[in-house]
Amino acid sequence: MSEQIKESKRPPNLEVSGDNELIRKVEDALKEVYDPEIPVNVYDLGLVYQIEAKYVNNKPKVMIVMTLTAIGCPVTGSILAYVEEAIKDRIPDIDDNIDIEVTFEPPWNPDMVSEEGRELLKEVYGYDVVEEWKKNMQNVQQGLQS
Repeated sequence: MSEQIKESKRPPNLEVSGDNELIRKVEDALKEVYDPEIPVNVYDLGLVYQIEAKYVNNKPKVMIVMTLTAIGCPVTGSILAYVEEAIKDRIPDIDDNIDIEVTFEPPWNPDMVSEEGRELLKEVYGYDVVEEWKKNMQNVQQGLQS
């Protein structure tokens, strides 16, 4: 039951595979890393698309595929360094067995934000950012069809 609850709180676009304990540690680490322009962590923003965490020759290995909110983000290097540092803090014996791939396919959008992230955004901005984005996208599509 607790595993199902944990699953439902993941961002909708996140795929995970591997050792459950390592995955939880990676998820906890990612919740400590923030996009400097948005007061929500990279995990709950839905910037992480894939986590693979397993043991290879009795050593932990983590592979992450993630994106950023915008191509050309000036803090890309910093965010990636923070992700790596947070994982090393949670999994001290990982050494340099962390691979982080940045992709922009699919491009990030607010619909990728987790339920928890969505609630945080509501608290900060006073409205549902995701719903507002969906309405704006519908208006754009209707305008294109006219």
